[in-house]
Amino acid sequence: MTRSLHQQPDARRAPDASLFADLSGDCAVSFEFFPPKTEKMEATLWDSIQTLSPLGPRFVSVTYGAGGSTRERTHATVSRIARETPIAAAAHLTCVDASRDEIAQIAHEYWAAGVRHIVALRGDPPEEGMRFAAREDGYASAADLVAGLKRLHPFEISVAAYPETHPEALSAASDIDNLKRKLDAGANRAITQFFFSPDAFFRFRDAAAAAGVDAEIVPGILPVSNVAQTRRIAGLCGTSIPPWMDRLFEGLDDRPAARQLVAATIAAEMCQKLYTGGVRHFHFYTLNRAELSYAICHLLGLRPNASEGERAA
Repeated sequence: MTRSLHQQPDARRAPDASLFADLSGDCAVSFEFFPPKTEKMEATLWDSIQTLSPLGPRFVSVTYGAGGSTRERTHATVSRIARETPIAAAAHLTCVDASRDEIAQIAHEYWAAGVRHIVALRGDPPEEGMRFAAREDGYASAADLVAGLKRLHPFEISVAAYPETHPEALSAASDIDNLKRKLDAGANRAITQFFFSPDAFFRFRDAAAAAGVDAEIVPGILPVSNVAQTRRIAGLCGTSIPPWMDRLFEGLDDRPAARQLVAATIAAEMCQKLYTGGVRHFHFYTLNRAELSYAICHLLGLRPNASEGERAA
């Protein structure tokens, strides 16, 4: 006699409820954008901001190109977010190819524009393969930059963290020591580089806590919309892409809709595992597209706040 479905061993082990059935929406989110280069890209960016704004993000941040190459566009985008939306805007700022006086001027301009949050980074050189070299009249590290910004204004400051260790760090322990210096200099929280293994984040969080780091460490989430681009960026920043993830995207190069569904599934599952491990704040690298981040937030239980959407319109 054929056994019923419920008598099958695999069926008995399968959970009845969805992974996301009981998520109450008690988490907070933030989103990262990059400054647009063209009018079309600007329209896409603002459509994304309008879509994500009703989710009530803690803040949105705008990146700063390698070597300060997007300085003016970053300032214009951050200032417009601060001026035209209810969202707290955070501006990325780096040490690369800038004097302390130049950074002070930029910081004063942000403060005057109503921007109260800076993402302070050492920054990448303008060309791949080059190593960071501090200017004699500049800041030598992100920790020095944080201390300098705090002397200028009482900014809220976020800094970077690396669950799989910064590629230039001597060791995982020295990388955490560097993070601690940034926090001790006055930073409020750390936002991690993206990763694809929840265990990598949990191991890093535990190691940081053991080293005396008690500040908030926020996982950075990259929903993969462009596999080739993600592989390139991951190679530069030392992020591991697990073999199973490569296999899941095989054959989808010419199927963008299917690729989006797979990307959302992978990122949402990881966020659920992080949530189960106690994470309640997620930072999404949106690549200026709203759909994937919005879908994942929905699965996490977040729903639009009507008043937020009306004020952002």
